[in-house]
Amino acid sequence: MNMIMFMIALSLTLSIALTTLNFWLAQMNPDSEKLSPYECGFDPLGSARLPFSIRFFMVAILFLLFDLEIALLLPLPWATQLQNPTTTLIWTSILILLLTLGLVYEWNQGGLEWAE
Repeated sequence: MNMIMFMIALSLTLSIALTTLNFWLAQMNPDSEKLSPYECGFDPLGSARLPFSIRFFMVAILFLLFDLEIALLLPLPWATQLQNPTTTLIWTSILILLLTLGLVYEWNQGGLEWAE
């Protein structure tokens, strides 16, 4: 019981000390950029209906696709449970080849070019 009380007292003391230290050391001179509601570089007072480039969405979709590739490739040997490791290697190679061909096609079509 004494150990639990000690841990609670230590946690409270440490929390109060760190919170006090944060308020004491914090810089209280914010500039106009920190006071603006948006820190993304866009003007918050302009029109909300500005055209947005579809290329941002293309890059995001490509990132998600290749992120999903990692999520599918990591558990592949355990998910298939094949007797021969060569078969798992063939399935992995087919998946990587298919995604690489899609990336090359997208690259050749100019979907990854930012400037025209």
